Amino acid sequence: MAIKNKKEYRRHRIKLRVRKVISGTADQPRLTVFRSNKQIYAQIINDLEGTTLVSASSRTPEASQEPMAKIAQAKMVGQLIAKRALEAGIEKVVFDRNGYLYHGRIKSLAEAAREGGLKF
Repeated sequence: MAIKNKKEYRRHRIKLRVRKVISGTADQPRLTVFRSNKQIYAQIINDLEGTTLVSASSRTPEASQEPMAKIAQAKMVGQLIAKRALEAGIEKVVFDRNGYLYHGRIKSLAEAAREGGLKF
């Protein structure tokens, strides 16, 4: 990976360190989060097959109806991913914070997903 800046390089190293241990299976897929400056995305992935089972983002029509704070936006995406996962028959997941620190938007999304019925 080309080093663009120190923060991105640091996050990439943390991501690789975490991904050595975490892997999604068919019975317990991986819930991964990507956070950009304005949006937040979540996917539930089966790593054995390499397929995305469920996804949600702040850009979907259900989540982006009205302007809101980014933490509230992340909470809505967490609720949406939990709802879609339960509809698809997924109850247990492994949480992958993708190298981001567990606070702010990442924490808000994870807590909302737990409240929505996902277990991790």
